[in-house]
Amino acid sequence: MSWWVAHAERMLSESVPAPPGRVRDFYVDLDNIELVHPLIVSVQPTGRRETPQGYLQSYRVVDRIPLGPFAIQISYRARLQVPDDGDVSTEADQSPGVHVRATVSFEAIDAGTRLTERIRITAPRPLAAFTIREAVKAHRTMLSGIRRHFEYRSAG
Repeated sequence: MSWWVAHAERMLSESVPAPPGRVRDFYVDLDNIELVHPLIVSVQPTGRRETPQGYLQSYRVVDRIPLGPFAIQISYRARLQVPDDGDVSTEADQSPGVHVRATVSFEAIDAGTRLTERIRITAPRPLAAFTIREAVKAHRTMLSGIRRHFEYRSAG
């Protein structure tokens, strides 16, 4: 491993008032995630390949990254490995050398679903603190947005 590259792992979790299958279906549709992820500006599917266990979906994503009073837009490639059942794996690769990997689980609980993201972030050391802070903040907001989406649906 290079000194120039930093690594971090975080686990985020949210209780969502809906069955695991519904929460999982919502999560794997990036059109939905665009509604609840605070950085995403747009999502464009670029390919889908069926696998023996499920499918691999690729996207081009545009994010709006806050830099003080300004924001810059970056585009990057994202992939979701969606097996027929179980955990979903996500990958996002951004320039310069930022990689975000996650394993997402959907566990049945009394209140509905425990949605858990185990995130692994790799970034050049000069960008690491900022990248980790913003990624964790965005994913916390996304998970709470998913919870609010289902709270609103169950209240309506």
